[in-house]
Parts: sequence; C-alpha cells; structure tokens
Amino acid sequence: MIKVLFICHGNICRSTMAESVFTHMVRTRHIDHLFEINSAATSREEIGNTPHYGTVRKLREVNIPVVPHRAVQMTKADYDYYDYLIGMDSANIRNMTRIAGGDPDEKIHKLLTFAGSGRDVADPWYTGDFDATYEDVVTGLTAFLEQIL
Repeated sequence: MIKVLFICHGNICRSTMAESVFTHMVRTRHIDHLFEINSAATSREEIGNTPHYGTVRKLREVNIPVVPHRAVQMTKADYDYYDYLIGMDSANIRNMTRIAGGDPDEKIHKLLTFAGSGRDVADPWYTGDFDATYEDVVTGLTAFLEQIL
C-alpha cells in the first residue's frame, strides 16, 4: 500500500482539495485499494475545522466528492508512517522538514515538482481563486500518479 499525506498551512484549502481529488482519481481508475490518502497542516490555526467553503464549492462544481475531513497538524510520526509527504508550497516544505526533523529518506516533495515545475500551488486563502488552485492540484496529481505507477 502506498501511503500519501498532502500538506498545506491550514489543512482546509489546498491539502484537502488534493486529498479529495487524488482519492477520486484513484477510485475512478479502480486502484484505490493500493493507496492510503490523508492530509494535514503545518500550523495549528485551523485544527478541527472542515474544508474551506471555496474548496467544497470548487469540488462540487467539478463533481468530485469532498472527503470527510477535519484539519489536523502533521507530526513527526507522520514522516515515519507515510511514503510520500507532499507539500503545496516552499514554506510548507520548510515547515514539514522542521516538523519531521529532516528528510533523510527523501519523502518530502512539493506537489508541482512532479510536473516538472518549481512553482507553488496557488494559495486560495490569499487569492480567492480556487479555480487556479484546482488546476495546479490536478496538474501535480496527474504527474504524481503517472510517476508512481
């Protein structure tokens, strides 16, 4: 089983979108039994909160079920447990590496690097543009899935 943890700052916008989209991608390919998928935050600001209404709206618009989720914070134990810890931006990567105490097994990745880009996933918390975030997430996840399969 391939264990994947998607991570952003608050775990209510980008990482929950990635969790829902990736879950949908593997279910539609009938390979969901090969994966364990979850998401987390680097901060404690949104702990216990459900996905942002903009994420929910965008996923409903594209007919992708929203995975039931409440924000949690990444822990050092997550580094040992998950095969891939995928952050949405450079600040997430720095914070994930700090929480994990380093990245000796090279499990920490920025999502769009799978698509050959060093760009950060657009943060809709600041832009309000959930369409751009969705496009970035799909681009990164499509490349990630192709790479690991």
